[in-house]
Amino acid sequence: MNLEDEIKQKSFTSPYHRMAVNIMFTGNWLHKELAGTVRPFGLSLQQHNVLSILRGQHPNPCMLGLIQERMLDRESNATRLVDKLLEKGLVSRCQCPGNRRKVDIVITDKGLELLKQIDAVIKDFQSRFGHLTEEEATLLGNLLDKVRQR
Repeated sequence: MNLEDEIKQKSFTSPYHRMAVNIMFTGNWLHKELAGTVRPFGLSLQQHNVLSILRGQHPNPCMLGLIQERMLDRESNATRLVDKLLEKGLVSRCQCPGNRRKVDIVITDKGLELLKQIDAVIKDFQSRFGHLTEEEATLLGNLLDKVRQR
C-alpha cells in the first residue's frame, strides 16, 4: 500500500514533502513494530539500545555520557534507563575508585544472555525485509544517510 492510501492523503506539495512524510511515517511504523518485538522480553526499545551499546563496549565499562551520545533516541533519559536496567539485574554500576564523580556501567551476564535471545527474534524481524535485495537495502540506507547531510 502506498503512503497516500495509508494516511488517506491525496497529494503532497512536492516530492520532498512526500519524502519527509514517508520517512516519518515509516520510522514510526518501524519503531512500533520493533517495540513489539522486544516487549515480550520486558524491555523498551530504549532499554534494548542501552544494552546493545554496553554489549558493544563489553568487557569495558561505559560512562553515562558515552551511552547518551550513542543512543538512537538522544532525547531519552539515560540515567532513568540505566536505573531500570539495574533493577532488572541486566547492568551493574560502580563508582570509579580514582574519581568518585565517575560512574562505570557494565552489562551483566544476565544482560548478555537476554540480548542473545532477543538477537534471534530481531533477525527474524529483519527477514520481513526480504522482498528488498541487498543492493536495494544498501541504496536505501545510503539515501537515508544523504537525507541527514546538510
